[in-house]
Amino acid sequence: MLSLEDCIALCGLTEEEVLAIAEHEHIPEIAATELGNYLVRTPEGELCIKAMICDDIATAVAHGDRMRELTLKMVVRNFIVQHPRCDERRRRALHIPERRQA
Repeated sequence: MLSLEDCIALCGLTEEEVLAIAEHEHIPEIAATELGNYLVRTPEGELCIKAMICDDIATAVAHGDRMRELTLKMVVRNFIVQHPRCDERRRRALHIPERRQA
């Protein structure tokens, strides 16, 4: 039998990212690992996960939960570092040029 930790390790996301999905979708963590596993492998799924985390940040701000806000900002930052295509797709969709020159 697989544990929650095993499922998280197999889904391609961190525990914090899975917890953010679970919070956003109001689903159990194990279901969030499955959803995250699916989304991270679809063309627009990474953008969807990033949007969920950003929505959770907005909710934390609205509730005045500064600690949760800062935690989720680190989660979204790390997500973008691990999944850089989510920003590339956004720039292409919005026709925003790359800020840094290679």
